[in-house]
Amino acid sequence: MSKKIYLPLLVLLVVVGLSSCSSKLKPLAADYIKVEPQPLEEVAGKVPVTINATFPQKWFNKKATVVVVPVLRYDGGEAWGTSYTFQGEKVAGNGQVIPEKTGANVTMTSSFNYVPAMQKSELFLTFSAKIGNKEIALPEIKIADGVLATAALADAGSEIPAIAPDKFQRVIKEAYDANIMFLIQQAELRSSELKKSELADWKGIVQNADQAPNQNVNVEISAYASPDGGLELNEKLAESREKNTNEYLKKEMKKANVDVPMTARYTAQDWEGFKQLVEKSNIQDKNLVLSVLSMYNDPEQREREIKNISSVFSTLADEILPQLRRSRLTANVEIIGKSDEEITNLAASNPKALTVEELLYAATLVKTADQKATIYKKASELYANDFRAFNNLGVMEYAKGQVANAEQLFNKAAQLSSSAPEVNCNLGLVALTKGDKDKAQQYFGKASGVAELNNALGVLALQNGKYAQAVTSFGNTASNNAAIAQLMNKDYSKAQATLNAVANPNATTAYLKAVVAARTNNLNGVVTSLKQAISQDASFAKKALNDLEFAKYITNSDFLNLVK
Repeated sequence: MSKKIYLPLLVLLVVVGLSSCSSKLKPLAADYIKVEPQPLEEVAGKVPVTINATFPQKWFNKKATVVVVPVLRYDGGEAWGTSYTFQGEKVAGNGQVIPEKTGANVTMTSSFNYVPAMQKSELFLTFSAKIGNKEIALPEIKIADGVLATAALADAGSEIPAIAPDKFQRVIKEAYDANIMFLIQQAELRSSELKKSELADWKGIVQNADQAPNQNVNVEISAYASPDGGLELNEKLAESREKNTNEYLKKEMKKANVDVPMTARYTAQDWEGFKQLVEKSNIQDKNLVLSVLSMYNDPEQREREIKNISSVFSTLADEILPQLRRSRLTANVEIIGKSDEEITNLAASNPKALTVEELLYAATLVKTADQKATIYKKASELYANDFRAFNNLGVMEYAKGQVANAEQLFNKAAQLSSSAPEVNCNLGLVALTKGDKDKAQQYFGKASGVAELNNALGVLALQNGKYAQAVTSFGNTASNNAAIAQLMNKDYSKAQATLNAVANPNATTAYLKAVVAARTNNLNGVVTSLKQAISQDASFAKKALNDLEFAKYITNSDFLNLVK
């Protein structure tokens, strides 16, 4: 036999031999494999995948074992998923048995920890197979391209932390009371009452407030009779007490050279005061007395019913009713604080002259973040035991992207007030920037009542892949994060409106507008918005080139001119 005939025959025999060895375990065609979702998508920091595969009839050798593992390969690395073992009918093992005659459909699920480089990636199925003890080489199969990662644009660092508010009041209102007591069925002012230190102190408060340049004061006289003795008698009695008190007080104010507004009124039967005193007392059968008050509205019937409670009436007459025979004097004092101009000037020139409330308020009057930070720093030095100064200085650092510095300041604030909801909200945001969602949830649970909490919870919901919940949390907030939630919830018109309303749009805002445009097949919107994003941040060009959101435009010249 010549060499020309021998060599082709040898090659043919080898091919036939190899084919016969592996004829019962051939490469699995890609048509037998379906991947969900398609394309792959980042959800809550993971890339989940469900692979539905079919082993066709007579493909699986009864003595074969096949281990299938998905692997996601990207520039700089690869991530391996969950391995699945399948075996033939004559194999002793724990794998899923695949009948040779009928074949079977199988489902494999895996989840990869997301890294940004996975946006440009390829998903493969790898096979490790053998028949008996003989290894069989099966080629891996490419089953998906790339990862959609728009939700990963959510950024806790872009959220606004919670400022702990000042309690500054321009006008502080205080009420000071004094009582002139009367004997039963009398309206005369007794010398013993008029010489009481309580009354002297009260008149001093009125005089000082009248003379102070930053205070206003007015006086109210409220005269009462106790609810016993009949309505007609008490009417005259209360009126006389009011008149006598009013005349006395006018003379006293005139002698002290005090000129303040005065009003007077009287209450014939002080049932409300009676009820309050009974509620606070420890007298026997007080609940019975209170039930009479609730059952009857007529004053005379009330009085009769209470007098019928013989076990308690004497105590009422001795302990409760005498306290109701009075004229109550009320001085309403308004203390007018420093003007905004005075506070601003002192914050810059002499912050020691300001209270902590005034100093914290001063920070709300200045315009720039640096000015605010300067005031908060001074407040933290002058009032080192007040958590608000440290918390608010941390907010300034967080806004600058100095999250580590902010965390130190928030921790200092927490040492001073661990229960402060603003501090807990802010530490929760810091935890989100680190990807610690469990810790963030713990902090947010102690931040009830903080206005910024809803947006923080919105970011947490985004990071957990709960897009509808995120939309609810953000409400009407106009921010990039709110728009991402709406976009992922497929409400594109709302997302567009939200992005248009962002107060300080940045490159991410423009990029998200391009994504919305891509999802609504608006090529002009894609190009216009991407151009704006790239002009603000050149790194968005490479991002757009690898982003599956724009896959349909990869051959468009206008798109390519922007991103390459």
